[in-house]
Amino acid sequence: MKIVKTVDEVRVIVKEWKKEGLTVGLVPTMGFLHEGHKSLITRAVSENDRVVVSDFVNPTQFGVGEDLESYPRDLERDTMLCEEAGANLIFNPEPENMYFDDFSTYVNIESLSEELCGKSRPIHFRGVGTVVSKLFNIVNPDRAYFGQKDAQQLAIIKRMVRDLNFDIVGCPIIREEDGLAKSSRNTYLSKDERKAALILSKAVKLGEDMAKAGEKDTDKIVSEMIKLIETEPMAKIDYVQAVDAVSVKPVKEMTAPVLVAMAVYIGKTRLIDNFIYEG
Repeated sequence: MKIVKTVDEVRVIVKEWKKEGLTVGLVPTMGFLHEGHKSLITRAVSENDRVVVSDFVNPTQFGVGEDLESYPRDLERDTMLCEEAGANLIFNPEPENMYFDDFSTYVNIESLSEELCGKSRPIHFRGVGTVVSKLFNIVNPDRAYFGQKDAQQLAIIKRMVRDLNFDIVGCPIIREEDGLAKSSRNTYLSKDERKAALILSKAVKLGEDMAKAGEKDTDKIVSEMIKLIETEPMAKIDYVQAVDAVSVKPVKEMTAPVLVAMAVYIGKTRLIDNFIYEG
């Protein structure tokens, strides 16, 4: 497996693969990989001849005061996980190789990026759309793989690829044994905060159970989830909301597909979780 640092190196390698008639899968990540990422890589390996994993903490999706500088990084650890999963290449560029000093072109997915996380992170999804588009153009993959944990991001990327004629594969959330959704930011949590963070997955299960039992009123489901989260003293809710899983617009009834998503601060760490009701 190779680790490459520049756009030109990736393009040369991928062009050779394409000349051989090989299919290429792409797994975009911000590094500090965990079992959730590994599941995406494993899926990509099973469906493609070659797999590229991008390992890049993208500065354009971080706002002022967010955790760009402190975001965890460990390329050696990431390399071991990628090798175990069967990836062929890690693309680990420096920001200056991805963005010129006078960079001024962005991909903005309107409307969908204004709800949920977009309310408190207004530039985030513009940065996501931009870097993913750049990675698609650099790698030219046959398929790209994204996890459902970042459900709004997945919906936004789905809209972008529909509008701009790319192709992606969505994959389910991978959780710890106790239910906590896998996240690189889980490393920020103290022992007590880690225990408190389980309130997110408990709220997800509560909402899922209510929907499966036939509750159709999204306000009732969200209200009960909020009540449960508020029983945890360390939890501070950013949002809990039910939206159409395609348009990301608020809905009042559990008419599939509905995304019920949340962002909750445990101490200073902002965590997200969700479930999708398919009916």
